[in-house]
Amino acid sequence: MKRLANSNEKEKDNGNFMIKVATFIVDRRNLFFLLFGIAIIFSLVSMNWVSVENAMSAYLPDTTETSKGLNVMEDEFITYGTAELLIANISYEDALNISEELEKRDTVSMVTFDNSAEHYNNFSALINITFAYPEDDERALDALDEVKEQYKDYDIYVSTSMGDASAEQIASEMSVISVLVAIIVVSVLLLTSQTWAEVPVLLLTFIAAALITKGTNFIMGTISFVSNSVTIVLQLALSIDYAVIFCNRYKEEHQNLPIREADIVALSKAIPEISSSSLTTIGGLIAMMFMQFGIGSDMALCLIRAILLSLLAVFLLMPGLIMLFGKAMDKTYHKSFIPKIPFVGKFAYKTRYVMPVLFLVLIIGAYFVSSKCPYVYGYSQIETPIQSDAQEVDAMIEESFGSSNMLALIVPSGSYDNERKLCAELEKYDEVDYTMGIVNTEAMDGYMLADKLTARQFSELMELDYEVAEFLYMAYAVNDENYAKIVNGFGTYSVPLIDIINFLYEEVDEGYVTLDDELMNTLEDAHSKIQIAKDQLEGEDNDRILVYLTLPEEGDETFAFIDKIHDIAKGYYGEDANILTPGESTSQYDLYKTFQVDNTVVNVVSILAVLVVLLFTFKSAGMPVLLILVIQGAIWINFAFPAIQQKNLFFMSYLIVSSIQMGANIDYAIVISGRYMELKDKMSKEDAIIETMNFAFPTIVTSGSMLALAGILIGQMSSDGAICGIGQCLGRGTIISIIIVMFCLPQILLLGEKIIDKTSFAVSIPLKMEKTTGLIRVDGRIQGQVDGIIVGEVHGYIRGNANLLINTGKAQELTDTGEELAKLVDNNIESGEDADEDDE
Repeated sequence: MKRLANSNEKEKDNGNFMIKVATFIVDRRNLFFLLFGIAIIFSLVSMNWVSVENAMSAYLPDTTETSKGLNVMEDEFITYGTAELLIANISYEDALNISEELEKRDTVSMVTFDNSAEHYNNFSALINITFAYPEDDERALDALDEVKEQYKDYDIYVSTSMGDASAEQIASEMSVISVLVAIIVVSVLLLTSQTWAEVPVLLLTFIAAALITKGTNFIMGTISFVSNSVTIVLQLALSIDYAVIFCNRYKEEHQNLPIREADIVALSKAIPEISSSSLTTIGGLIAMMFMQFGIGSDMALCLIRAILLSLLAVFLLMPGLIMLFGKAMDKTYHKSFIPKIPFVGKFAYKTRYVMPVLFLVLIIGAYFVSSKCPYVYGYSQIETPIQSDAQEVDAMIEESFGSSNMLALIVPSGSYDNERKLCAELEKYDEVDYTMGIVNTEAMDGYMLADKLTARQFSELMELDYEVAEFLYMAYAVNDENYAKIVNGFGTYSVPLIDIINFLYEEVDEGYVTLDDELMNTLEDAHSKIQIAKDQLEGEDNDRILVYLTLPEEGDETFAFIDKIHDIAKGYYGEDANILTPGESTSQYDLYKTFQVDNTVVNVVSILAVLVVLLFTFKSAGMPVLLILVIQGAIWINFAFPAIQQKNLFFMSYLIVSSIQMGANIDYAIVISGRYMELKDKMSKEDAIIETMNFAFPTIVTSGSMLALAGILIGQMSSDGAICGIGQCLGRGTIISIIIVMFCLPQILLLGEKIIDKTSFAVSIPLKMEKTTGLIRVDGRIQGQVDGIIVGEVHGYIRGNANLLINTGKAQELTDTGEELAKLVDNNIESGEDADEDDE
């Protein structure tokens, strides 16, 4: 008995504590207005500090071949800026003249154009330009802009990996989407509200949370372009519920209490209720943090932070806004536009033995169909509803000149012979179009960079006196400490062309050799081109060979040939050699391999995280299993659609949406289940399920319509394959979840009620409240003496002596709510007014 009394005392203390917290927040609202104002102003400045990463490959694990290869290339090689200039409706002669003009520009190091089908076809010319600056150098972009300006009168199109054109396109698209989502949100809130003035309260709360979320992105240093694009829209869709729940709670309390007191009591109840509700969403997002692919963790951290900031805005800012708009809300009440839906409850009761069986058959079929979903790991095989400017140009180039698929094969340096043999063997395969390395890149007059020349051959190539060439070779041998050649003569002594030209240039630069102006110009031109080739193809410890494949960017055949390239290269450099093949195909191969693990991990972790939350919410082992089965079934149905349509889906869209759908959509199931379990013992099962659906429908239609429409807009208005896939799957998945929880879950609850009850571990022991005197709020089924015997369910206040046994619910002494609240309750009791409240 003492333990029960202590438990009741603890519950009372918790209630009093929340009242104190709520009172402080409401009464110190001006302080919180100031703090949020400062945070918003800071965020408007700091949102420009965040760096956005646009490359998918940057989020691959460090252990993948792509990451290792990119690190080596960054350390040892320079990648110069390049662009493909497509000129339509032009003769070959005019295109040739343009290519020659481009080659003369100081900012251009190399131009590739000829009369082959790869460069001229159907009166269109494709000119490949390599600039004299690295691709991340602003001067390369400036040089490209100069080219565009010079030839703007022609029908030109440019394809390049330089700059942030794709990021700018995505940002522009998301700006339009955000405006449309905002219009939808306002429309839905107006439709589902009960007072016009509550809409600005909800919007101001969300806008503050969204701005602070965007302003705190800099904390992460760099975020992915996916997170940067969709976080704010998803934040609205995932967290608007919190503000709606608090607003509805306030309106319920305000039926019997003044604005301030209703605000305080509503907040004291909303804080634990909303915090608990957010845990399922956060649990689903946490699963994304276990992905090997770093975008999952990046997006999870952004969304979890967004949800937590939304909670803070609801708990700290919204109470003050309610105080500001409270009188306006009183004056603008209107009839609810959301109808009652008793037919849904009646349908559920009549089909309680049929729908669960049909649902089970449906999700089993959906599971097998969804397992055949055609996932892809790059953008080349994804069709988006709209195309960016860059995608349109790439499509035009592919239509006229075909597509290219290039890998960078990195091998240990030091052996031109091995490299030459490797390139020759690779080019024997039908899967290889051609290779380009230091050994097969032309330098001058048919000689390749790595070709070895004697002193006589070099003198003829450079039109240099043989004596000077011989002296140069002697100096090179001394520098190379090859003294045997000095003794034996230079008749057969040969040196790679790239090395001897670089050595001659250094000798001239240091003043040891003097050349006439014409020869000096030839040397400088040769050295410039050779240096650019050397920067891109020859590093300190590794050489880079560009392998152009005839295969698509991804697919089993492509992935198998990547492994074949490794085997061929190791035949020349040894099994322990560090052979790497960074490129789009390898990146997608790495993504394919990480997906095999991430797919299982994300599903298991998201289910376990939500399961734990539901166990403590319902205190039953059966209920969480049923609810998770319902939402997991909706997920399987969702991803059965692309499998049936044979529509390629970017793998990341599945991982992210399945986590969000499990964490967020299960809230709809919780609303229905919690209400039904509360009503089933108070009325007939049919009436309970009818009342449950009437109660749950406004909440589900408000939240669900926002999330579904936000997803649909993203899916239909984004040109990025990953973002588009997230939107399409999220919109479709939310609609499916709503249909399932509205037309299948009620029947499952009716049929599985006994299982839920038998697996319950809640302790149903009456709690004894010590005899007390004063003002008491009672919510629940009680038994005891209140100046007379009372047995029944009470929602109201007692002024007097009470000695109660509480079977369900709670009784709480109100000692800290202020004189106004106590006076109001006394007046209601004395005048016989109904002080009952709906505490649901």
